[in-house]
Parts: sequence; C-alpha cells; structure tokens
Amino acid sequence: MTMTIGQAAAQVRPPAARIRTRVTVPLEFPDGYRTTAEVFTFIGLADGREHLALGLGDWQNATNPLVRPHSECLTGDVFGSQRCDCGPQLREAAERITETGGVLLYLRQEGRGIGLYAKLDAYALQDTGLDTYEANLALGHAEDERDYTPAAQMLHALGVDRIRLLSNNPDKAGQLGDLGVEVTEQIRTGVHLSAANARYLAAKRDHTAHTLDLTGAA
Repeated sequence: MTMTIGQAAAQVRPPAARIRTRVTVPLEFPDGYRTTAEVFTFIGLADGREHLALGLGDWQNATNPLVRPHSECLTGDVFGSQRCDCGPQLREAAERITETGGVLLYLRQEGRGIGLYAKLDAYALQDTGLDTYEANLALGHAEDERDYTPAAQMLHALGVDRIRLLSNNPDKAGQLGDLGVEVTEQIRTGVHLSAANARYLAAKRDHTAHTLDLTGAA
C-alpha cells in the first residue's frame, strides 16, 4: 500500500509564509466520527488564497507526520456528490491522520484549480462522453491547474519539512519534493468506488497514474 519516494534532485524552497491565526476546532463528520483540529491560517501564501492547515492528533511530536493535501470539493466534501471520491477521502484522511499525528492541508483549488462553475461545466461535458481531463481541456483549461506551492509554504511555516504523504497522486509528491518538502513515503488512500464515479477514477488511474486498484470497476 506504500511507495518509497526519494528526495528531489533539485529543490527550490518557496518564499516563507507565516502563521496568522491558530484556533482549536472540534470536528464531527456525517457518520458520527469526531476529532479535534488545530486550524491554522497564514500570511504570505503564494497565490493569496485562504488555504488552511489542520493539525490532527499529536502532530507536533510526530517526527515524520502523515500529511494529506486535499483540494476543496464543495460538491463532494459538503453535498456528498457521488461523481468523485473527494468526500470519502477527506473523511478517511481525518481519521488516519488523527491516529498517527499529522497535518491535513485544505487547499482552495476547486475542480483541479479551475473553480466551481467551471467544474460543473466540465461535468456537463462529461455527460456527453468526455472524461474529466478532456472536459477541462475543452473548456480552455489545463488538465490540472493545481500548484502545491502554498501547501509547501504552510508545511514549512509549521516546521514540517519531512512527511509521509497520504495520496494516490504522484504529482503531489513530485511538486512537494521540488519545493523542499522531503516525501519519505507515499501512502495510498482507500478506493472509494461507486457506480457514479467508476469512469472518473479509471481516468485518474489511466491518464495520470493515480495508484488506484479498480478491480471490478465498470
């Protein structure tokens, strides 16, 4: 379930950000799971957006904390959309990170960085037969416009420079490594497969090498 990741050959540490606010927030998910997060806001993030870092479990004493950069998905995280696996991944990450100590980065990068309305436009194109990447291109966007510079800045501001990465996406490991965050291990999330998202997950596996085992997927 894990892959070992070497340090990037060339790293460019991004400009420093600093902590703006730190507040304790009790969390409860729809299935009843509860945890407590230390939520951090920041000044100086590269894109100027309001990204959050949630310290979970005994994160400050974890020598190699578990970290998930999670891109915002209003439809999946809040409304429970079955067209993606974002909501279940967020719930899974909260529990797994709490157990071992680590950081959940909540990144304001809806629709792989194209925004909420454009993401819904892409859904409409997917209904005509395009896959998730083809739809973004058809709208004049890149397949994936996410930049993980703010994620690296937040981790550096928290004093976290060496992590175990909870993600199926190799691009996250590559970008973070290039930005001075040592990824010692990439750990897969669970496979949250449904009839509605099987084609979406298959596209991620086949097109961008996400580590997803979709045996039995339609």
